[in-house]
Amino acid sequence: MAKGDRVAFEELYRRTAPWMAVRLSRRCVDEQIVAEVMQETYLAVWRAAGAFAGSAAGGTAVGWLWTIAARRLVDAFRRRAHHAEPPLAAASQPMAPAAEEEALAATVGGDVGDALRRLAPELRQVLQAMVLDGLSVRETAVLLGLPEGTVKTRARRARIAMRKALA
Repeated sequence: MAKGDRVAFEELYRRTAPWMAVRLSRRCVDEQIVAEVMQETYLAVWRAAGAFAGSAAGGTAVGWLWTIAARRLVDAFRRRAHHAEPPLAAASQPMAPAAEEEALAATVGGDVGDALRRLAPELRQVLQAMVLDGLSVRETAVLLGLPEGTVKTRARRARIAMRKALA
């Protein structure tokens, strides 16, 4: 694919697009945003395939693909928030849970879900990326824009908090 092989790109798309759509849908309920993010992701992958360092950098192609998609999703949320007008009666309405919170509630239930939702947001983000999304420490660090040491520390703190909450 790095050499411009369309067949290789089509194979990557065929193998990863269904998985990517499900994974993005867990984080965003708006199908239009998911479709846009997928299009932007695969376009970025096509353009930057030659820059993928692969296992030499300790990453995987799937991790690289997900990192690009997750960043594109964050960008889409930021664009949406920037262009959205605040509702007139926002102060009188209860705050709706974020799409990520709703997806988390649907994915993880019971005592584990309750304990996970009680974690500090920065700990929950790391645990969600590493455990639910299956990313490595390095991929999580790239996704969240954090040093790897910070990811490891937050993951440890999150696990300790989860153990205490579930004991």
